[in-house]
Amino acid sequence: MFGGWLRNVENENMPATFDYVKQVIQTGEKLGFDATLIAELYLNDIKGIDADSLEAWSTAAALAAVTEKIEILAAVRPGYHNPAVMAKVAANIDQISNGRFTLNVVSAWWEEEAKQYGGYFTEHGERYDRTEEFIDILKGLWTEETFSYHGKYYEIENAYLSPKPVRKPYPTLYAGGESERGKETIIKSCDAYVMHGGTVEEVGAKIKDMLDRREAIGKGPFETFGMAAYVIVRDSEEEALAELARITNVQDTAGYVGFNDFTSKSKLEQQITLQDYSVSNRGLRPNLVGTPQQVADRILAYEAVGVNLLLLQFSPHLEEMERFAREVMPLVKIKSAIIQ
Repeated sequence: MFGGWLRNVENENMPATFDYVKQVIQTGEKLGFDATLIAELYLNDIKGIDADSLEAWSTAAALAAVTEKIEILAAVRPGYHNPAVMAKVAANIDQISNGRFTLNVVSAWWEEEAKQYGGYFTEHGERYDRTEEFIDILKGLWTEETFSYHGKYYEIENAYLSPKPVRKPYPTLYAGGESERGKETIIKSCDAYVMHGGTVEEVGAKIKDMLDRREAIGKGPFETFGMAAYVIVRDSEEEALAELARITNVQDTAGYVGFNDFTSKSKLEQQITLQDYSVSNRGLRPNLVGTPQQVADRILAYEAVGVNLLLLQFSPHLEEMERFAREVMPLVKIKSAIIQ
């Protein structure tokens, strides 16, 4: 969506064009990948705000029409959208995909982007208050014949939505958040929890905490626990570490323009460094770096603590995705079969 994952590498040979993302998703589907995340930002926070970036929802609709099996997970930020209109758009894309459309609800963190694009950007807790109303309206329109809503932020009167989504009762709602207020919303309103990259210990503790919180309010466990992770696979560990050093050689580049907003406007559980920020979504923290066997073993360690979805990042995406499918995926499947 943004021409790459790396803030220190100007050209990753993965242009921010529909032709490229179409090639990636169709190849991924053939290789056996289950889902793809379509990120929503109107400015490019990886390559710089003046760099090309694709719009999420028109891209998601187009990709739904040129794929057959892969799940399309599109991000949506309530501060930029009318919830009734987005319920209609999402139902339509779900129809196009024949039930393969899901949403990642994001409460936003980039104040400068909101100023440029007219988004609502308020105090942290209020953003989640708005998100809860937004989700209530999505669910209501997707499941009820007519729906009215009278909240602090939104007013809906006898709204009728047809056709409904193919997926019942509605498309899966993913969300990620690390603040107490964010977790309250996710536990109450969402179906799946996605995390920035973290160590096995960090992620295991977070999963246990979220399961305990769900149980405390009488809800069943989340359908999915997902995690972002950047992958470097090489024939030797030395080669993999050399590539890691290359991409984290922090420079003063345009891709760091959003760093201060990300670290100050989000309430993060772990403080991050500029080196962490070199790759999008803290993708380096899982340490999926090494030989195929080392990376496979690391993935299985995450599976053991409850992760059942990896949102993988590669650069260049197409070539490294193919390498991962060829060299790592068979090892994970073999080990998983033995463990089970």
